[in-house]
Amino acid sequence: MTLHANFRTGYVAIIGRPNVGKSTLLNKLVKQKISITSKKAQTTRFRINGILTDEQTQFVFVDTPGFQTHYASVLNTAMNRVVTQSMREVNVILFVIEAMCLDQRDIAVLKILPANVPIILVVNKIDKLADKNRLLPFLGEVAQVVKFSDIIPVSAMYKIQLAELLNNIRNYLPVSEPLYDKDEITDRSERFLAGEFIREKLFRLVGDEIPYSTSVVIDQFKLENHLHKVYATILVDKPNQKAIIIGKKGEKLKLIASQARKDMELLFGEKVYLEVWVKVKSGWADSESVLRNLGYE
Repeated sequence: MTLHANFRTGYVAIIGRPNVGKSTLLNKLVKQKISITSKKAQTTRFRINGILTDEQTQFVFVDTPGFQTHYASVLNTAMNRVVTQSMREVNVILFVIEAMCLDQRDIAVLKILPANVPIILVVNKIDKLADKNRLLPFLGEVAQVVKFSDIIPVSAMYKIQLAELLNNIRNYLPVSEPLYDKDEITDRSERFLAGEFIREKLFRLVGDEIPYSTSVVIDQFKLENHLHKVYATILVDKPNQKAIIIGKKGEKLKLIASQARKDMELLFGEKVYLEVWVKVKSGWADSESVLRNLGYE
């Protein structure tokens, strides 16, 4: 790829409260699933960089956990620390909200945004608006709350106005050579992504409360003759949670592993052999040492 004379490279943080579509936005922008999604809060727990390179620009998108306004555990505190650290290291911030919804949870996140970084307001999920005429007055109201550098309405799910968003972001990135090879889409390893895919299936396939008490450890990850062999352990807080995840005759755990394996094969481009166990480790979400071992910053 021949670099444009004024090639730009920079970091773009995707910030917002839980469930506004940050991870979906990242996946659609980089055109590959690298950040897990579900309708439940806390799905994203780690900082993940997604990389998009075109002829003019290398965008390094920093997907962050949803900022938690209630500190229920050491885990929540660790995730909020990821958010605040990420904002100090970027060239521009995408502050994501839902169309027709700006409430106190959003305001709480706005209060922690740095004053010296350009902030683009991304109003997501406009596809859900039955009456599009309501959008313009809403944008006017939001513009009175904070002075944003730009306001871009989008639908991340249906890729509406994402090209315009990219062109907008480009204006705020410095002229610089790329940091990553043009074919790279994330700075995270396949081993890390394997654990995330398993955790996503927990959020999607198990009841409302259980996923928040779980984490995933990749015990072994190796490639042999174009076959990825992945051995993983799901950590839970209580014995009854283990029983729920395993399910009757192990059917729930088989479904979790089967769906996670398909996602891995799609991303890795090769066959995957996956074994998953469940282990009780009480109090893991409130243990700083355990959280450090699990990779929380």
